[in-house]
Amino acid sequence: MSSVLSHADCPLLPLVGADVTVPLVDGRSVRHVNLDGAASAPALASVAERVNAVLPWYASVHRGAGYASQVSTALYEQAREAVGSFVGARSADVTIFTRNTTDATNLLAGAVPGRVLVLDVEHHANLLPWRRSLGGCEVLGVQATVGATLKALASVLSRRQISLLSVTGASNVTGESLPIDAVVDLAHRYGARVFVDGAQLLAHRSLSLAESGVDYVAFSGHKVHAPFGAGALVGRPDWLEGIEPYLAGGGAVRRITDEDVEWTDGPARHEAGTPNLVGAVALAAAAEALSSLEPDAVAAHESSLRSRLVEGLRELPGVDVARIWSDSAEPIGVVTFRLEGVDPGLLAAFLAAEHGVSVRDGRFCAHPLLDRLGWGDGAVRASIGVGSRAEDVERLLSGVRAWVAGERAAEYRREAGVWVVVDDPRPTPASLDIDRLVATAAACAPVTV
Repeated sequence: MSSVLSHADCPLLPLVGADVTVPLVDGRSVRHVNLDGAASAPALASVAERVNAVLPWYASVHRGAGYASQVSTALYEQAREAVGSFVGARSADVTIFTRNTTDATNLLAGAVPGRVLVLDVEHHANLLPWRRSLGGCEVLGVQATVGATLKALASVLSRRQISLLSVTGASNVTGESLPIDAVVDLAHRYGARVFVDGAQLLAHRSLSLAESGVDYVAFSGHKVHAPFGAGALVGRPDWLEGIEPYLAGGGAVRRITDEDVEWTDGPARHEAGTPNLVGAVALAAAAEALSSLEPDAVAAHESSLRSRLVEGLRELPGVDVARIWSDSAEPIGVVTFRLEGVDPGLLAAFLAAEHGVSVRDGRFCAHPLLDRLGWGDGAVRASIGVGSRAEDVERLLSGVRAWVAGERAAEYRREAGVWVVVDDPRPTPASLDIDRLVATAAACAPVTV
């Protein structure tokens, strides 16, 4: 075990809340093990520090004459440059700040001049928006191997007029991906552009538009340890310049009369309203921090932790680990599994209440993929990243082993579709105004994700 985890004893970057303790149902408190970063990743400490430094200067962006407004404008445009650099933007590429990856994908969907081709393994944010594109969307069923999947894509591209091939940079269910270089070569051979959903990828691996030939990439701050409400779409400007603004409003207009409107050019065309300065600054700070890491060190760190987790899970009876392709390259730090005969939501609730481990359960906004895997009832997902430690993995494995052994200290029931502890004794944080933490979360939680 020690050799497997030799690269992963310590986090690569410090996270806000890394040493927070959480109460357990037996009265103890333990360090919180957060393995749900694939959904929402905690802020990097450096991101929080940057945000705190900027807040005293917060003011209107682009349209203020005051000194603080000028500083805010400079910070916003500096952030735009940093975010573009993070994904290797070409000199002519445009970087547009959005709310998140979903927002960015919907923006691009309104600009694609023809038909879009996607695989059925995608997150809903990389499936549903393309149905609104001018030429509609064609969804292709994934094949058992990477090679066969690329051949299937080639077959469609050669027979149909496709404007855009949209692929995930890394699956939010399995962490797997298609080889980007092969995808780009294939799409460009038949005159299609390539969009990469970078939501899961970019917290774990780098991507350069200039080096790869990818035409567009979108990603979210909350996936790359900058949870302040910003995302980005980066890529070729021509499709985006020729359409109506994604949002109509202040900042997107050069001149307006009673009869006509002249829209502005560049990223401002699609950034109507007051920009999210803090979100943009946070996203840029996260991009700079992640870029400072040695790529091989990140890969080794994740590989050690992921290998140990998969190895430990496969030692247990009745555990299956999800995989899309039998011949894919090593995935990023996302592991989805199920325990035969156990409701994933119940297992997740048990891990949190009795072991202080946060994981994700459900269908991960990837219903077609879960159905293809035969896991339509859901699964459990653990995500590993730059802030993860070896002891995090061991705590999760210990919790799953305890469940298998029948070692449980509490009773559980379903409320509004969510498993909760019966008569939960855990107090809420004293500094927060929350009356009933678990019950409130249960009442507000959607049951279809």
